[in-house]
This record gives sequence, C-alpha cells and structure tokens, in this order.
Amino acid sequence: MTWISIVMAAVSAAGATSGRRPSTPPQFAAAVAQQQASIARQRASIRQQTANLSLWIPTGSDLPTAVAASPPACDPLAEEVVSPLIDSAAKANSIEPKLIRAVMEQESGLRPCAVSSKGAQGLMQLMPDTAADLDVSDPFDPAQNVQGGAKYLKQLLDKYKGDVAQALAAYNAGPNAPDEPAETREYVQAILQKLGLKQ
Repeated sequence: MTWISIVMAAVSAAGATSGRRPSTPPQFAAAVAQQQASIARQRASIRQQTANLSLWIPTGSDLPTAVAASPPACDPLAEEVVSPLIDSAAKANSIEPKLIRAVMEQESGLRPCAVSSKGAQGLMQLMPDTAADLDVSDPFDPAQNVQGGAKYLKQLLDKYKGDVAQALAAYNAGPNAPDEPAETREYVQAILQKLGLKQ
C-alpha cells in the first residue's frame, strides 16, 4: 500500500466516523491528480531512455491488477536513467553535473513522484509557479523536471555571481526570502558536504 492510499484510507475513515464526507486539501488532490495523469508519460519516458540499455521495465499489464490500478510507488530512479538526465541538463545549462545530482539527492532522493508538504514536485522539487516559469509542463516527467531544475540553478548561480551557497539557499527558501531559516542552512550545508565544499 502506497503512502497516498494510506492517507486517502485514513481520510475516508475519518469521514465515515464523523458522518460527513471527507474533504481533501485542494493542493494535495491536485498533486495526486497530476501525478496520476503523468504516470503513463513518465513510464514511457523512462522506458524510452532505458531501451538502448536493454533494460526491462514491466508494463502495467505485467503487474497484478491491484498494483497497476494504484498510484505509483515513488522508488528512486535507477542510475542508468538518472546519469544521462543529469549529464544532458548539465551540458545544456553549463553547470557541474555533481551539483545537479547533489540537489536532486537532497530534494527528492531521486524519486520522480516526490511531492513536498509545500507542494514542490518531482526530482528537483519545483514549485508549480517556478515550473511554469521554466516551461516545465509536467513536473513529474523526469527529463523535464531535471532540465527545469538545472535551468533554475543556473539562473540563481548567475544572480549570485557563482556563489554556490547563496544559490542553494535561494533554491531552497526562494530567491526573495528575507532571512535564511535554520532548515535552509542545514540544506545548504548538506549539499556542500556532498560536493566536498565547506561553507
């Protein structure tokens, strides 16, 4: 049972005991609907990227009915899929592949279906407005999300004149955040540590 099914079951149970129909938070419902709508595109994209590597990925018809009908499990993408996405985005945006990887690991743990409590989505955890600004039409599509996240990182690196720590803080807290919360400082330090840099 996935985390989405568990949450939905709990919400349904709460509604049944109170005698009222449960309400689903609009942000959560929209994110779930968007995830489900992008499953087919995501699977097709991953299958296409792995076809040349002769990797086998089961189709929905290969899975038991209960599994095929449920929302996707957010397992981390395989290294064979992640590396080409990172390399392509790094080259297109002239930034270090290891920086993209470190951000992606910190943001989503390489899980393409990840959704944060604040509504950030996908591998690079793009907020819906940011994704729209970056022309990312499907934030759960791995290729689009990584390209969008890399483009955003490049914009922030340019804005802060190559200062990686400042760019990472803006990526996490937002470029207009007046202060750097403790959570953001920990986020920046964790990524700098992955990169072998000290703040």
